[in-house]
Amino acid sequence: MASSFLSFSLLFITVYTADGFRNYRMDRCQFNSSQLEDIRYILSEYYNKLEILRFDSSVGKFVGYTEFGVKQAEDWNNGPELARRKTARERYCQYNVGLWYNYFLTKSVKPYVVLDSETPPAGKHPSMLVCSIYSFYPKKIIVKWLRDGQEVTSDVSSTEEMPDADWYYQIHSHLEYTPRSGEKISCKVEHASLSEPLITDWDPSLPESERNKIAIGASGLILGLILSLAGFIYYKRKSRGQILVPSY
Repeated sequence: MASSFLSFSLLFITVYTADGFRNYRMDRCQFNSSQLEDIRYILSEYYNKLEILRFDSSVGKFVGYTEFGVKQAEDWNNGPELARRKTARERYCQYNVGLWYNYFLTKSVKPYVVLDSETPPAGKHPSMLVCSIYSFYPKKIIVKWLRDGQEVTSDVSSTEEMPDADWYYQIHSHLEYTPRSGEKISCKVEHASLSEPLITDWDPSLPESERNKIAIGASGLILGLILSLAGFIYYKRKSRGQILVPSY
């Protein structure tokens, strides 16, 4: 069985009193496939955040960690509770793991890419591009930089895949470079959701943030001209006595 597991838990708070004492139980299923042999079931009993006993399907019995937990484990190991817990891996975990694989873990979501420029830190290159990839699933992804169709491996740095809410992930890759006339720089993304690599080309004509600023400025200018023209027409009509004033 692989050393890396996915896991889900179910928490039951069984006792809660006004003075703060709390007793609760947590059921956990750890798995790296939907096969029964790759699933591990763990039941833990806690009292005030201290684990007092545990049943682990890989051990096959209850084990106590406190004086009370040892006594409780001994009682449960000699009663019907042990048989019930021994069937929980198949009865509870395997069913739910199957649902997870069917509805979540076998699905994939295509990423979307944002390519932008940033001011680089002090270094040997005057320019830096950032390739930001958002909202993809599953987690594993490959991001590469291409310069005139050739992969760039130097002056490249990337973050780790980071949670992006709702099971999605994001990652950011940086390329420091010295611009050359007529060159083509691209960000290449490979992911399970894509039938072929997703390649996004950098347009050095004008950064998106600058284009947005120009668009906003142009919109404001047009609106100002329209208001000025309306005011001028109103003034001319009033000066000619063409504005109707209601009489009472």
